[in-house]
Amino acid sequence: MSSSESAAPPQSGPNVWPGRRYPLGAAYDGAGTNFALFSEIAEKVELCLIGKDGTETRIRLDEVDGYVWHAYLPTIGPGQRYGYRVHGPYDPAAGHRCDPSKLLLDPYGKAFHGDFDFGPALFSYPMDTDDADESDGADDNGEADDPALPMIDSLGHTMTSVVINPFFDWAADRAPGTPYHETVIYEAHVKGMTATHPDIPEELRGTYAGLAHPAIIEHLKSLNVTAIELMPVHQFMHDRRLLEMGLRNYWGYNTFGFFAPHHDYAANRSAGGAVAEFKAMVRTFHQAGIEVILDVVYNHTAEGNHLGPTINFRGIDNAAYYRLDDDLRYYRDFTGTGNSLNARNPHTLQLIMDSLRYWVTEMHVDGFRFDLASTLARELHEVDRLSAFFDLVQQDPIVSQVKLIAEPWDVGEGGYQVGNFPGLWTEWNGKYRDTVRDYWRSEPETLGEFASRLTGSSDLYEATGRRPSASINFVTCHDGFTLRDLVSYNDKHNEANGEDNQDGESYNRSWNCGVEGPTDDPEIEALRARQMRNIFATLMVSQGTPMIAHGDEMGRTQQGNNNVYCQDSELSWMDWSQADTNADLLAFARTATALRRNHPVFRRRRFFRGRPIRSGDEIRDIAWLAPSGQEMTQQDWDTHFGKCVMVFLNGEAIREPDARGERVVDDSFLLCFNAHHEPVEFVTPNDGYARQWTGELDTNDPVGSSDAVVDAGANLNVPGRSLIVLRKTL
Repeated sequence: MSSSESAAPPQSGPNVWPGRRYPLGAAYDGAGTNFALFSEIAEKVELCLIGKDGTETRIRLDEVDGYVWHAYLPTIGPGQRYGYRVHGPYDPAAGHRCDPSKLLLDPYGKAFHGDFDFGPALFSYPMDTDDADESDGADDNGEADDPALPMIDSLGHTMTSVVINPFFDWAADRAPGTPYHETVIYEAHVKGMTATHPDIPEELRGTYAGLAHPAIIEHLKSLNVTAIELMPVHQFMHDRRLLEMGLRNYWGYNTFGFFAPHHDYAANRSAGGAVAEFKAMVRTFHQAGIEVILDVVYNHTAEGNHLGPTINFRGIDNAAYYRLDDDLRYYRDFTGTGNSLNARNPHTLQLIMDSLRYWVTEMHVDGFRFDLASTLARELHEVDRLSAFFDLVQQDPIVSQVKLIAEPWDVGEGGYQVGNFPGLWTEWNGKYRDTVRDYWRSEPETLGEFASRLTGSSDLYEATGRRPSASINFVTCHDGFTLRDLVSYNDKHNEANGEDNQDGESYNRSWNCGVEGPTDDPEIEALRARQMRNIFATLMVSQGTPMIAHGDEMGRTQQGNNNVYCQDSELSWMDWSQADTNADLLAFARTATALRRNHPVFRRRRFFRGRPIRSGDEIRDIAWLAPSGQEMTQQDWDTHFGKCVMVFLNGEAIREPDARGERVVDDSFLLCFNAHHEPVEFVTPNDGYARQWTGELDTNDPVGSSDAVVDAGANLNVPGRSLIVLRKTL
């Protein structure tokens, strides 16, 4: 049925010219603003200009080209707040949910202002019903009867879109363009990383400006970080349920504005002020040689399921923007959030691609990490490597040239796709995470897979023509235990989230080293510290692209909570006092990242061959040795024990040239891994590997120092659960 129209104020206001259908959104050109909105289902669209006093001026958009409604207003400029009212069918059974009583946000909005109050005005159904689309049962003919629209005006109860000033002095800004094999990623939260830093002015904490503060830049540079990966900064909504519980959507995986930097992270609180502040942050990072990667959420929106609020997409063109179920009243949910964005629709694909290009060309970001990326690759149902989304990305001259990182799974059937993304992509390697965790907690029969993960996961990536850098190696990230908690808890402790500890992953492959949670036992504390060093060092000597979770370098804890998505508090923020209390761990992290930076043998561009690099050579580019110093046999690989191995990396057998086409020559290294709880006597190899080895990194030392000097064929005692890195010196 068609919705009734809400009463409109008299037509008045600025001159209206026909304008253009592209670009979509509000585009200010220095003299006026072009407004353009896609809706295939709309019968009438009104542009609503909102004054500073909250008054509304409605302008009917009469120009329609290819389902794009548009107009140009020559006197409207930056700072103008606006929204849309879309008149059309409200017929959930047919997949349509137009409601002109709702002031709708621009899907292409570059900035937003205000907040949501989550009252009845945001919802297109009577909120006193349990299920708006089923509550009325059936009529005399047995057909579903949807309830009447309550028609409560949402103006004053919702955010508004804002026209921005697109002009910015980028000065001599230049993208660092760091090659993948030289990249070290640092995953961070804008607020969480800066909320307690003592050197950042209080008014800048939790903001883009605070993140660009010299104290943060200096910290990242000391860790040899080349890219900061920001958790969601697209404009997002706090869930009503969380707000009622006194919590917030801290992580931000609840987007509704794919072109706008999140307003709450701006020190500049003026309408549209976040845009220039974000750009200034990117410019500052680039000046320091650090790339900016965004964690983006194109798999769903903040409007949720059929009981969610109507704030933009749902009321503009529900069936175009969302994947609907066979019963069109409901949404297909591959994300666990209530809906899935419809990446099969050409206009939705256009929105995603326009958004990606905007953040590269206008905001100068250097790449994207795609949350639940498998959802974007679903065609009718299954994940498809030949999907339209992948095709568009591959051929796009802008998006295809930046870093593209997939979280290669979703919650739908067949969603786990590690190793299956196209050649242009890199992937969060969940198998690396699981294997390294299992190895260092001494799980049996992990050695063979550990070897594969350590050398770049060729079993996952080589067949598709990708390089070791396609594997984004991580052991911890925002989702799950921190590094400190990984070695301190066997079980999750998420009671503070208000879900009876039912949320979050229950199988964490963690080990508490003998006591659950905090302890005063010095032996357990020493073991936990060594385990953290083992994992961090393994990450840095592995082939692939390493990613550090913010705060792991100084032992950040979430007190066993492995799902702090709703904890906007000191529980989830970085505690910068730990830079002093855990100074040894921070020093170790800096030493380990410097080892990787200084030695290309740990960051090769191509996979190891495992055989002599040139005819006549006896020493290969890599060799796997048993603690006896002899080459590993199949029996050694298959043994149930499988906790100890030596890895020889030949720095003189790197076959790929550098960026200038010149041969790369490095030192050779011997990595001695012992995940057994007892010390193991290793014997350094003879047969021409080296005459002498010198200690370069030792996880038994709090800061990684080693004074070991070992001759070929000599014994080396490797304590239980430790890693020693030796460098060839003779």
